[in-house]
Amino acid sequence: MASRNNLPEIYLYGDTWGDAPPNPLSTPECYDGLIWRRCLGFLMDAALVWGLNLALAVAFWIAGVMTLGLLFPLGAIALAIFPIAYHTYFIGRNGATPGMTLFGVALRSWDGKRLDYPQALLQTALFYTTVPLTGGLILAVSLFSDRSRTLHDMLSGTVALRAQPAPQD
Repeated sequence: MASRNNLPEIYLYGDTWGDAPPNPLSTPECYDGLIWRRCLGFLMDAALVWGLNLALAVAFWIAGVMTLGLLFPLGAIALAIFPIAYHTYFIGRNGATPGMTLFGVALRSWDGKRLDYPQALLQTALFYTTVPLTGGLILAVSLFSDRSRTLHDMLSGTVALRAQPAPQD
């Protein structure tokens, strides 16, 4: 079965789970290797964002030259907003960015529902605020969390899980 974006459906141990995500002690497969998968997914997304930002920068540079510099400020704003928009769009629409999907990671709200765009924006904004301010050290929180949750996950009410292909009927 295909999802609305023609990617395979993922199965997250039930669509919604109520009060709390699956327990790491009873379902460790939900969280095994999650930190490494999230890191690799982020590196994939960073490469995609970097490449797309480079193309956007060239386009705005050409447009800026053609408008005698009038579009340079708009280009700077667009380049600053693009990474946040990228992550918010994909997390809000699919529950995962392309890099997360490639490495089998999905984000859900604490009660198991798909993230809506405001929650995806909050999660993304918290990531882009906390990580640079601490030089990435804040990500060490995930090493001590029972569900490998980062600070931006905790503050935005999200949880990351390993995604599995949907069971075939």
